[in-house]
Amino acid sequence: MPRVLISDKLSPAAVAIFRERGIEADVKTGLTPAELRAIIGEYDGLAVRSATKVTREVLEAAPRLKVVGRAGIGVDNVDVTSATARGVVVMNTPFGNAITTAEHAIAMMFALARQLPEASASTKAGKWEKNRFMGVELFAKTLGLIGCGNIGGIVADRANGLKMKVIAFDPFLSEKRAVEIGVEKVELPELLARADFITLHAPMTEQTRNILSRENIARMKKGARLINCARGGLVDEAALAEALQSGHLAGAALDVFEVEPATDSPLFALENVVCTPHLGAATNEAQENVALQVAEQMSDFLLTGAVSNAINMPSVTAEEAPRLKPYMELARLLGSMAGQLSAGQDDAIKAIRIEYEGHAAELNRRPLTAAALAGVLTPQMGAVNMVNAPVLAKERGIEVAETVLERRGEYQTLLSITITTHQGQRSIAGTLLAENKPRLVAIKGIAVEADFAPHMLYVTNQDKPGFIGRFGTALAEAGINIGTLHLGRAAPGGDAICLVGLDAPMPEAVLAEVRRLPLVVRATPLRF
Repeated sequence: MPRVLISDKLSPAAVAIFRERGIEADVKTGLTPAELRAIIGEYDGLAVRSATKVTREVLEAAPRLKVVGRAGIGVDNVDVTSATARGVVVMNTPFGNAITTAEHAIAMMFALARQLPEASASTKAGKWEKNRFMGVELFAKTLGLIGCGNIGGIVADRANGLKMKVIAFDPFLSEKRAVEIGVEKVELPELLARADFITLHAPMTEQTRNILSRENIARMKKGARLINCARGGLVDEAALAEALQSGHLAGAALDVFEVEPATDSPLFALENVVCTPHLGAATNEAQENVALQVAEQMSDFLLTGAVSNAINMPSVTAEEAPRLKPYMELARLLGSMAGQLSAGQDDAIKAIRIEYEGHAAELNRRPLTAAALAGVLTPQMGAVNMVNAPVLAKERGIEVAETVLERRGEYQTLLSITITTHQGQRSIAGTLLAENKPRLVAIKGIAVEADFAPHMLYVTNQDKPGFIGRFGTALAEAGINIGTLHLGRAAPGGDAICLVGLDAPMPEAVLAEVRRLPLVVRATPLRF
């Protein structure tokens, strides 16, 4: 039974989901970093909100950990790089609090436009300062969105309903999507110059950090108003305070701050600033939604291999997972064979190409490619899985390519992996037989029909009389039982392949004897 640790407060309904799905769930909130490190090694999954910091040290103490689920959008509190390196899936819940966060941004925009907090405080103090609080309409104003993903799209929809003109800067926003949601796609300098209101909806990355720098704040339209319900580090707060004090900007509404909890800031003393304590996701509906979503996602992954909303791995839906599973196993086995045949060679891998033909070409290929890469790299590097394999390949400068062949050949499905080194290429091909059983069908273009066995011996030899007799005798004299034996050759008298399934690992002494046999070019033990 998989075990999940819930280290931040989640809805009891989320705990119930884990347990109903057959997963042991322990709720232990308020743990210190040392306490978390002391127990995390017992768990397969970790569910957090924002309080728990999933650091490199925590991950190093968690050899069993397979998945970290963040009930919310931002994963600033998770060391995604370290998690990826250790093969741990990191999931978030981007849709559970999207409406709530978007509504908060709209509410902050209204509060800023009409000075609602100050007007409320003044009125409650017994004053009636009707002439003091002169606001502005949102109607016909230009709203600039920095970031136009899920939340930004919802804000755009609401702003269009208010009859605002909506422009957006987002490198990932397509022209088609911009038309669909009723926004004009622009570059950042144009947005800063045109927008009466700017609202941020970008994640915190190295590219977006301090995107509203001192220079960019200076480029904003005079009298503009800023709303930030995304991440505090997107804005230079000191420069923002100066722009508000000088009158360059008319106001700002902030739900997030560079340092949280934010207990002291020069922005707090300014009347034209509205502040809330990171309430973007603070509604009953959102808290329930993200908790349920993270519980379902983590359960699906631990029980079926389905991957949803992963930061560092291709998604696999619950419906896809059962169908993809045998293809992923085939990809792993073929990759493992290719990797083992390349391991220990002086020539490093330059490129890996995966070809999909037949049924395999119609599937979600990203997880299949990740499985193939994991198979190739594991013999060379150890502890590689679908999560960290693509990253490790990229770090080592290995070119990875996918090829889709629409033709239907001899097999209903065919998956081929070709490894390129400075010395040349090596290809392995396989298919799925009845009941989704993986089967090897070709090595280096030579037809070799063989089932995968836990222990195998791969031999390349010269196709001349006497090899099989000497080879069989050598194994028999050593007491090695042959489970299966498969032969293939490029042409009579040319290069040949002998693939043997064994009942146990090949002893080193016997392997050395095989390598000394006449006609043997190479002998490599394989393990699957």
